Amino acid sequence: MSREEDGRWIADIPELPGVMVYGKTRAEAIERVRVLALRVLADRLEHGEQMR
Repeated sequence: MSREEDGRWIADIPELPGVMVYGKTRAEAIERVRVLALRVLADRLEHGEQMR
């Protein structure tokens, strides 16, 4: 997690490529990255992809 020069927070989950979000606050970025991670995992399960 880091903060951009413009003040936005960026959060990602390196183990899930493409799971990266921005938030106005640190808390918002954390909440948004968790939601996106769950969506990505649910999509993978739905499509029968193997999970590590």
